[in-house]
Amino acid sequence: MTITEHVKYYALTILLPMILMAAATFGVGKLILALPTGEAAVSRGLAADRTSLWNALTDVGSSLSDTPYIVAATAIFAIIFRLVYKRWRESVFLIAAVWSQSLVFLATTMIVGRHRPPVRHLDEAPPTSSFPSGHVSAAVAFYCGVALILSSHVRNRGLQVVIWVLGIAAPLAVGFSRVYRGMHFVTDVLWGLLLGVGCVVMAARAILYRRERQRRRASELVRPA
Repeated sequence: MTITEHVKYYALTILLPMILMAAATFGVGKLILALPTGEAAVSRGLAADRTSLWNALTDVGSSLSDTPYIVAATAIFAIIFRLVYKRWRESVFLIAAVWSQSLVFLATTMIVGRHRPPVRHLDEAPPTSSFPSGHVSAAVAFYCGVALILSSHVRNRGLQVVIWVLGIAAPLAVGFSRVYRGMHFVTDVLWGLLLGVGCVVMAARAILYRRERQRRRASELVRPA
């Protein structure tokens, strides 16, 4: 492919989907602000039933997706995948999945401007708004991205299930922790999950499975009628 073809390919497979996800995030965020969702009652109910044990557990759960941890873990795993698989595809996929959700989040959170739940916050509130949950979208992009890479290189079905259970459990733990600790409403977490999934799917199609799709199309072209 020429440089122009590469630019066109990534513009269509990464840049355009990111713009669409950002537009959808902005639109859904403004819609949520305009509707009486009743989510504050959920936040107040969880805050009223807090215990020292769950405070400690959700502190760990929330920290699974703290920005410094995700940045460092992404860099470490990108290096590991490059050394183990002797190519850049998996590493670039993981970086693209994690950073694309971060860019969509940063481009939309301030202009949506949703206030955080009206309860005591157990974590320090960052300057970003409550919608969407960047912690959750980053957790999906990283943990599910790693699970997708590892499971694609493992033949054992049982081990694949274990990998995906862990990969899915981590974002869910982060999401519950963020709601419990008063940092997000439920819809913030739900959209964070969708945003993370969208970025993983986008990066997988554009990078991880690109050659497989090209080979499939080439075989279809040479197949006799």
